[in-house]
Amino acid sequence: MARTSPTGFDINEFKAAAHPRSTWAKKDPWARYETWRYTGPFSRWNRFRNLFPGLGIATVAFAGYCAYEAVFLKDDHHHGGHHDEKHH
Repeated sequence: MARTSPTGFDINEFKAAAHPRSTWAKKDPWARYETWRYTGPFSRWNRFRNLFPGLGIATVAFAGYCAYEAVFLKDDHHHGGHHDEKHH
């Protein structure tokens, strides 16, 4: 025996009405006004892509600097681990 709510609220009917393909959703008068939120620059991919602006450029610049440092900025002062007095 299913218990009915004294207010007449039915959770199963509520879940069915909340589904995007339900008859209630198809009759939504505000649906066309809300579509801009999920298209164009506000789509999920564009929002994710613009989450960290400049991260790609910064990563490439950092990798370039690391490569430059490894190739051109060699430290000749500490070779072989010898600590002679002559090298100061």
